[in-house]
Amino acid sequence: MLQTVPVIPPLIELRKITRTFGSGSGAVQALVGVDLKIGAGEFVAIMGPSGSGKSTAMNILGCLDAPTSGDHLFHGREVGRLARDQRALIRRYFLGFVFQGFNLLPRTTALENVELPLIYRGASVAERHRLAAHALDQVGLAHRGSHTSSELSGGQQQRVAIARAIVTSPEVLLADEPTGNLDTRTSNEIMELVTSLNRDQGITVVMVTHEADIAAYAQRIIRFVDGRIDSDTRNREPV
Repeated sequence: MLQTVPVIPPLIELRKITRTFGSGSGAVQALVGVDLKIGAGEFVAIMGPSGSGKSTAMNILGCLDAPTSGDHLFHGREVGRLARDQRALIRRYFLGFVFQGFNLLPRTTALENVELPLIYRGASVAERHRLAAHALDQVGLAHRGSHTSSELSGGQQQRVAIARAIVTSPEVLLADEPTGNLDTRTSNEIMELVTSLNRDQGITVVMVTHEADIAAYAQRIIRFVDGRIDSDTRNREPV
């Protein structure tokens, strides 16, 4: 007797997504009928020229914005039309974010910066310290936990930002130009770290970048042009 193989839905799916800013003659359509599926454990790079829609798509994927029309599904459930506070819960419990500008509190230690997402979760002081110290160890900065952001190099600051993003054990890491403020050597170190998180911990990575050498770390490269997906190609395995 033949057995039916269950179909596993993608972790993230966009169906006919549009995003319009403004109204009337001044309306700007940033996304036009975008269809996209991202499976659990993938490493995806999103590229495109300025104004192509890549950042708008990233904001929707990260539940920072909602589509004007279409369906945004996470684990097969519609999340695009959730209320703002409900989308905030998804960000808090399932997503981690890394930005180009690090966004660390300058007079706060590395350990305290990493603890911030756990404070929002209501974790105890002891649990915050334990998890933050472990996250810093994962990014190679266990010995720098007591240093403030101003005492760290740019690469170290981005490592702290990554530790902050993974301290809650997110399913998805969303990185927006994570190497934009870094030199070539440090950029490669950061990308090797992100690649290891994807490979060794199974964290799904979605990264916006305009640099081809950085996108080359991804398994899949999606290019946006004029609010649409222009190409979606499988890349070589991460370096």
